[in-house]
Amino acid sequence: MMKPRRLFLMAGYSAKNIADTALVYMVKKISECGDVILVMDCDLPTAELKKIKPYVIHCAATRHGEYDFGSYKRAYIYAADNNLLKNYEFVYMVNDSVYGPIYPLEPVLKKIESCGYDAFGLVYNNHHKKPHLQSWFIGMRQSVFLSPWYDKFMRAITKQSGKGQVIEMYEHGFTRMLDAHKIKYGAIYTTIGRRIYNHIRSFARAGLPFIKKCSFTRHNGCLAGGIIYALNAGDASAKNAILTGARETYGDKYMNWFLTKNSIKLFWRRFTYTLRKIFIEGL
Repeated sequence: MMKPRRLFLMAGYSAKNIADTALVYMVKKISECGDVILVMDCDLPTAELKKIKPYVIHCAATRHGEYDFGSYKRAYIYAADNNLLKNYEFVYMVNDSVYGPIYPLEPVLKKIESCGYDAFGLVYNNHHKKPHLQSWFIGMRQSVFLSPWYDKFMRAITKQSGKGQVIEMYEHGFTRMLDAHKIKYGAIYTTIGRRIYNHIRSFARAGLPFIKKCSFTRHNGCLAGGIIYALNAGDASAKNAILTGARETYGDKYMNWFLTKNSIKLFWRRFTYTLRKIFIEGL
């Protein structure tokens, strides 16, 4: 049976203007499941772009300040204006706010595509006021990505005052748009709050193939154990690429501190984080 034709509209960002090892690995693995258009919200030198080009049908990297949805917009417009969309059964919006995949991606895609939804994500945030599909990995059938209302939504994306406004307008707005057009949608995993960042071990056991990058810097380094568990549970090549990429991004000094196995240091890290939560931030 012919594999479903997939197009991935991929958004990326690097504060250092590099295509680190983890990003190249992620693009390569995603490209094994479909075609990739990558747009990065940073000024990537030609030498860095060359690392990515073997795995994409198009890539661009110029600072635009519109976050991931601004990159999704540019990737979508490239595909739409070049009459590419009709060639695909599924279109995905994916960003590099995660490391991975730590497990093979194809079985996950087949599982989610077989659920019968017109739009689907890896993770649904069951927020009590604004439940939504998390926008770092969303897929759609032609009933969505070939619709005039989706085209209007994508082309109307503009620069916002900050990340919070982007989330409200476009991440939450995407789910509101699906509701408005009575689109059936769902996800493999359901979470609430910040559990996708904090409960790394649980999600890895459940088969989630990605780790949120911000888990490497949250909670005063207390999440290192969960990250190492997830990396050891996944593919060795993924572990090597992710740790190399993290060192390229955060530096050897931080990563050596973060990945310590010293039980006393780990206890002190958790103790000081707890004190800060209680007496400074409030529980």
